[in-house]
Amino acid sequence: MKRFLYTGFIFLVLVASAGAQTPDQRAPRVSRGGDRQNRGAQQAGNNSGLPELTVRAQIMNEQLTREIGDARWMRVIYRDIDLTKEKNTPLYYPVQEFNGMKNLFTALFQLVSEGKINVYKYLPDYESFEQDNLLSFKDMLDNFNIFYEEVPAGGGNPARYVINASDVPSQEVRSYIVKEAWYFDQNNSIYDVKTLAVCPIAYMITDIGEQRTPMFWAKYEDIRPYIKNNYVMTSNINNAKTFTVDDYFSRRMFEGEIIKTENLMNLALMQYCPTPDSMLAEQQRIENQLKAFNDSLWIQPDTTVVLSKKEAKKAARASARTSKKGSGVTSDDNKQPKQPKTEKPAAAKSAPSRSIRRN
Repeated sequence: MKRFLYTGFIFLVLVASAGAQTPDQRAPRVSRGGDRQNRGAQQAGNNSGLPELTVRAQIMNEQLTREIGDARWMRVIYRDIDLTKEKNTPLYYPVQEFNGMKNLFTALFQLVSEGKINVYKYLPDYESFEQDNLLSFKDMLDNFNIFYEEVPAGGGNPARYVINASDVPSQEVRSYIVKEAWYFDQNNSIYDVKTLAVCPIAYMITDIGEQRTPMFWAKYEDIRPYIKNNYVMTSNINNAKTFTVDDYFSRRMFEGEIIKTENLMNLALMQYCPTPDSMLAEQQRIENQLKAFNDSLWIQPDTTVVLSKKEAKKAARASARTSKKGSGVTSDDNKQPKQPKTEKPAAAKSAPSRSIRRN
């Protein structure tokens, strides 16, 4: 009986506590329209397939970051990577996401849409990665006429922008500007190159024809943790996806022409190279300077070929013949002339002797 009363008392207490719950503590009810919009925005965010960075991934990215501010020698190079060239096509295909594969711009666009990385405005004379130069996702959509559907903010959630996969201008992005730094690390005695930032170039159709338009700058250190898991096919013969986009940059598997170097007057090559031949010669001169600096750092190995004894004897004989010919004395002159053979004197003939047998 006591057990029954105790159970009933607990039940009454639970009912009273549930009835005393304030309206603010209850779960808010969302209208069907708003619920449908939130589900659509959430679905658009989950379709990217880009995972959130874990603490371990962030620490690893910081460890891979190479500080070059204390380098005693450094040269900043800008390269134009044409994606229509066969060596650079892994950054362009597939144009739309297919079987989990995506090109570089599709990954960048999804990262910007989800707010995982910051991008910066493209300025004609220089690039600035300051807070004042940030480019918002909505401004990027408006500047490049990308169709989107805006989901208004509500329920404590910011406004979202839903874009169809066919409206992402990944097909129009056919080249990149890559900013890299060639540097010498005196602490570790390493001559290496570091990718600093990338800028996608869109070829947009306008009233005056096709126009080349730089879109934005993205720091490579920000996008590396995401693209290091994005595997691409690098050959038409070998279809195994063994390299990632990060490998493509770190191993320098791309092919790009130099369009600018960081200099005091901030001039691009086309500003002081009026003809294609002069620009090609200037590009080759800069490449040779980078190689010559690397060669000047180390002692070159001895190129003397160690000859075997037989080869050494042949070389000595050849040099002896050359020296004798130069002095006008041949090897035949040193030989003594052969003396003519003297005939042996014939033995004197004696008279035949009579045989004893006959006697």
